Order: sequence, then C-alpha cells, then structure tokens
Amino acid sequence: MSSYVRPSVDAPVFRDADGQVIDYGNRWHGSPPEDTYSVETHPERFAPLHAIADALIAHLRENYDVEIDEDAATATDLMRPSFHDAVRAVRIRPNDPACAPLTFVLTTYPGISVHAGLLHDFPYPICGCDACDSNWQFEADDLEQLVFAVVAGTYRETVERGLRPWVEYAYTYPDDGARSGRSRARDYPAERLRAATPLLRDVPDGWAAWPRSVA
Repeated sequence: MSSYVRPSVDAPVFRDADGQVIDYGNRWHGSPPEDTYSVETHPERFAPLHAIADALIAHLRENYDVEIDEDAATATDLMRPSFHDAVRAVRIRPNDPACAPLTFVLTTYPGISVHAGLLHDFPYPICGCDACDSNWQFEADDLEQLVFAVVAGTYRETVERGLRPWVEYAYTYPDDGARSGRSRARDYPAERLRAATPLLRDVPDGWAAWPRSVA
C-alpha cells in the first residue's frame, strides 16, 4: 500500500444500557435480532473515517502527479446526492487522462462517499444499522483498498452494449483480494452514461496506474 500509513485514531467507546462496552463488528453470532434492523444507535462510531480520508487525501497530494480541487461543488461528482450534508469534498485528478480520478465526500453522518472513475460511488459505511454491525476499522480497510486499487491501476469500469446493458466495475488490491459489482444501465443518469461510455472505450483494459510526483 505504498508508503501510506494509517493514522493513529483515538476511537470512541460506546456502552450498552448495562454499562458494557459494545464490541461493534462482533455482536452477533448468527442472525441479528429483528429489532436491530433499520436502527442506528451510534452512527458516530464511524467518525474516525474522516481522519482516514484526510490522511489518504494528504498522501495522494504529496506523492502523485495530480490536480486537487477542494470545493463543495465537487460533491456533485457523486452519481446520486448523499443523504447527508457534505463537510468536505475533494476531487483528485491525475494529470494522465488514462488514470481514474477520485472524489472524496465527507459527510455529517459521519461517513464518506468516494466517486471512483466516471460512474461509480462507494459509500463507507454502506449501511450503519445495528443489524449490519459494521465498525470503523472494517470500513477503513475497504476504503483504503479501493483507493490504492485505483492508484495502482487495477480498477476497471465497463458499459455493456445491447438492449439491456449493464454497468460494471471490478478491482483488485495488494493481497490479491478482488471486488466487483454491476447495475442496470437504466438506473444511471442518462447524460452521465452517454458522456462516460466513449471515454471508457479508450481504456478497455482498465484505468492506468497513477504517475508519481516528480518532486
């Protein structure tokens, strides 16, 4: 993962009604209780993700040949607006057009949405309900894996042709893990899809690795 080092985080601690520390990420052994679905007791447990995003942005700024645009307007890069207000939005665009850009949108939730390339958003967390039982460490792992997959040039986006086309993404990361997904093209804003399709045809084997900063 390059020279990046995850910053030290003073993680918040939460307790249940009996005063016991809530061990998020390890609460359920089997199916979660029915009354934990759609309930978000401590969304503030994800606050450390903002520190992780800040560190990633600083690392990319210092080590790669990129242009940085830090402005609230860059939050519109997201395919769909966030449900929560943005507190920071940063677009990082490599100076090589064969490389995928990244836009970080930090929200009041607190959470992060990353727009990678042209057509895909990745929210962290994707769901913060008690049933899902995610924690900030797990979400930070996923966030870092996505970012450095894009930087390493292992991120790919495609738009299928046909009557019912799909929009797909796939990426791999340093420990040989991989992730992929697909959605129907009809679920995307038509103008964004039209603009992206010819650009993605120029990178049929996926986006290129980011060039290092000369400095």
